[in-house]
Amino acid sequence: MNKRLNPYTTAPDALKPMMALEEAVANSGLEHSLIELVKMRASQINGCAYCLHMHSADARKAGESEARLYLLSAWHESALYTPRERAALTWTEALTLVSQTHAPDADYEEVLRHFSGEEMVKLTLLIGAINVWNRIAIGFRLHHPNDRAPKAAAA
Repeated sequence: MNKRLNPYTTAPDALKPMMALEEAVANSGLEHSLIELVKMRASQINGCAYCLHMHSADARKAGESEARLYLLSAWHESALYTPRERAALTWTEALTLVSQTHAPDADYEEVLRHFSGEEMVKLTLLIGAINVWNRIAIGFRLHHPNDRAPKAAAA
């Protein structure tokens, strides 16, 4: 995978609104653990190695368990996630795959059972933001810090 231009040095002013949105999401009052799970799940769906690397490290630093990170792609089948987290992950999947799901009423109603209207707006902004970051990282082929070719097997 060839790295493309660096959007941070090519157009830093263009990214300022995204950085402001990221700060607003971080200071939204949503639980840090929930924010990282949402970022991880959207990044899994989108296949964004750069964001998966970043947010798994951030989640671990904040005390997230390895088991919850490992099982996140199969959260539907795991009891490790709270009802509130499950609602957020449902909404994350619905909005990340919006061209397929069209944000079903059942998903919306499930989120409203666990989030206030204001929190739901904040959650939706979080989901939108990580999807934009995924598109920036994937589109410009950003490499995560440990991205290197695997070592050849010893003969």
